[in-house]
Amino acid sequence: MSKTEEIRSALQSAFDPRELEVVDDSESHRGHGGFREGGETHYNLRIRSAAFKGQSRIARHRAVHAALGPDLIGRIHALALDLDV
Repeated sequence: MSKTEEIRSALQSAFDPRELEVVDDSESHRGHGGFREGGETHYNLRIRSAAFKGQSRIARHRAVHAALGPDLIGRIHALALDLDV
């Protein structure tokens, strides 16, 4: 399973989002720190989920990191998050 699929699966399970977009943006970071051939190092995530209702921005970010887990987070160089209800 690719990292993109792992991310999508973990977030779908954790948040049952009405909108989930996982974009591998690695190629646009070629030559920057953390880039590796084959991609899957830089991601943009857009999630819309009722699970975020009442949570601060920091709490939402922490929830996403917890859902992905330390192993997967450790294999990603950059993660841009756009999170809302």
